[in-house]
Amino acid sequence: MITVLSGGVGAARLLRALSGEIDPAQLTAVVNVGDDLVLHGLTICPDLDTITYTLAGLSNDELGWGLRGETWRVMDELDALGGEAWFRLGDRDLATHLYRSQRLAEGATKTEVTDELRVRHGVEVTLLPVTNDVIATEFITDEGRMSFQEYFVRRHHDVVVRAVEVTGAASARVSKEAMAALTDASRVVIAPSNPLISIDPILQLPGVREVLRDRRSDVVAVSPLVAGVALKGPADRLLRELGHNATALGVVDFYEGLVGTWIIDEADADLVEAITSRGVHVEVTTTIMADPQNARRLAQVVLG
Repeated sequence: MITVLSGGVGAARLLRALSGEIDPAQLTAVVNVGDDLVLHGLTICPDLDTITYTLAGLSNDELGWGLRGETWRVMDELDALGGEAWFRLGDRDLATHLYRSQRLAEGATKTEVTDELRVRHGVEVTLLPVTNDVIATEFITDEGRMSFQEYFVRRHHDVVVRAVEVTGAASARVSKEAMAALTDASRVVIAPSNPLISIDPILQLPGVREVLRDRRSDVVAVSPLVAGVALKGPADRLLRELGHNATALGVVDFYEGLVGTWIIDEADADLVEAITSRGVHVEVTTTIMADPQNARRLAQVVLG
């Protein structure tokens, strides 16, 4: 079994590529829940849903989130009524959140509900929220504290961030399923997700860093930056704002002590010597998965 620490889009694409190379039943995604939220009384899990929809072949690639062929009658009506409509939820997508909220209210865990949705959508990869407890990634900005979705969606990540905090992480427990996936896997892969807001909330849960450190030699990570730029989202800018080097080398340093092999893009080949000086192995290939052949090349390196 291969376990992939996962955020949203980048992780979903890597999991899809890996599924084309090995039996998807041999893949497990341990997924960030720091950007989950409750809105309109519904529990919404953006990273889990993005991965589920992508692996089910249902994702809206044009928008980069949500379901393909979506309609927006509920949101349009809510907006006309003066309700909170800045976080757009399509009509079909709403059914997912209604179902999840119903099952949670009935006493199911987030892990159980995630598996139910996975099975209903015909996804063979095992999907596990890293914890069933509530954690929340929040941003300390020049305009005050913001929730993840206020910063990312409502403000389009256009404000300067002074700090990122994951509230509840120190007291949360990694689910037994997620911990087993981390300890029993033949290899752990860190997906090319935002280090600060997709992967670090997973790492902040008690016990996760220790597991990776103990098995560092078979932990593989894919750099989320190409020539110092994030392909999607504000990872490069957040790294700079929080005092990190916004390059593949900077990401290597961010994960210091946790990764044995780094996979970087061809555009960053000039950093190989500097990265190997950190005591890690480096593989160079394309890390941009927009083209299916490139995605396959990356998957083969991850598995190789």
